[in-house]
Amino acid sequence: MGAAVLLFPPLPCHAATTTSGRRRGALRHCAVHALQRRQQGSWRSCGGRGVAAVPPEQSSVSLAGTAGYETVGDVKAALYRALEGEDRAIFGMTSAKRSEVHGLVELLESRNPTPDPTANLQEKVDGCWKLIYSTISILGKKRTKLGLRDFISLGDFLQIIDVKEEKAVNVIKFSARALKILSGKLTIEASYSVTSNTRVDIKLERSTITPDQLMNIFEKNYDLLLAIFNPEGWLEITYVDESLRIGRDDKENIFVLERTDPSEV
Repeated sequence: MGAAVLLFPPLPCHAATTTSGRRRGALRHCAVHALQRRQQGSWRSCGGRGVAAVPPEQSSVSLAGTAGYETVGDVKAALYRALEGEDRAIFGMTSAKRSEVHGLVELLESRNPTPDPTANLQEKVDGCWKLIYSTISILGKKRTKLGLRDFISLGDFLQIIDVKEEKAVNVIKFSARALKILSGKLTIEASYSVTSNTRVDIKLERSTITPDQLMNIFEKNYDLLLAIFNPEGWLEITYVDESLRIGRDDKENIFVLERTDPSEV
């Protein structure tokens, strides 16, 4: 998994132990502090579970900003609108647009309908996913070295999760225009193990580029290519529902994926 960091200490979040009124008060207290933490750039749950932080300049969640979204569906629709024409942000994104996207991501995370995603992997995560946004970017010399300015085009980024086998396969599609539109793909196979109710550890198993003609193009800079897309490390699943998944990894990357048909692979 692309892969998928705590910058500030958690603010206190007091638990109530007596009346229901005090419990409601404690939950409100938690919510206020959670919002303050997101505005400061830190992301921790009231239970002390750590998740990757968002830099302060990229966070736009505020009490005023959340008022316009009554449902999770509203937030998801806004996120899809914000990502239109951005090509997953793989070649960069304006700071204003990134701030908007990250604000919507954080808002979804705060309304996550699946608080224990690793206990529901078969139901919620198993299957095929397509990347629609990531903070991984290929810019400057990296883009030039990989031929991604004029020579090679990036296609879909797909991920196949096999929960029974505890395997994840990432597929990055390419096409080389100079070779009569030669199509190929980088396939990265990884295994994972559950380490908490939200986190998995990921181990790279193998990677291949097919066909051989595409491998010949990337051979000189294969280590660079793999370094960009290597999923090894840990991944925190911060939001998942029937059609959308958000994750954050130990490299401070954010990933947003939508469920897709396996035939796309």
